[in-house]
Amino acid sequence: MAKINPVNVAEAKTQQKALFDEIHGAFGAVPNMFKTIGHSAPALESMWTSFGALGKGKLGAKLGEQIAVLVADINRCEYCLAAHTLLGQNAGVSLEQMQSAQRGEGSDPKTQAALDFAVKLVKQHGQVSADDVQRVRDAGYSDGDIAEILAHVALNIFTNYTNVAFDVDVDFPKVSLT
Repeated sequence: MAKINPVNVAEAKTQQKALFDEIHGAFGAVPNMFKTIGHSAPALESMWTSFGALGKGKLGAKLGEQIAVLVADINRCEYCLAAHTLLGQNAGVSLEQMQSAQRGEGSDPKTQAALDFAVKLVKQHGQVSADDVQRVRDAGYSDGDIAEILAHVALNIFTNYTNVAFDVDVDFPKVSLT
């Protein structure tokens, strides 16, 4: 059971209402995660605009969603695992590839390097070495790409912690953690 009840969108304050309208436009509904973090307009804005900014990034939705399921599995976030598995499939990643990414397995060496770096960022709390960064460069990523990988990891930690800490009810088709 949720530790913080989701905001009733119909009763939202002006600032939250505008953001909820944008989210509804993107999803066709306002997912529980946004309604829960939406108790704070700045937190909601931070989360939502971060998704928008990364959606314009060079890495693309496919790799972003693969990073998301990997980070969700590491952080034991059933909500994000379910949401991003669906979003990844909607972006053109097969279910099998999403399941592989969840286990930290990429479909090609470049994707593998990004996933390996994401694992290190999460498990080592950002304490990566120069060699770790160089391995990602050697796989064909620019410094900008590497910064974007880190941004995807950071955003997913924010969403994972939101859902795990507040025990947000999953409103996407469930997916099993590894």
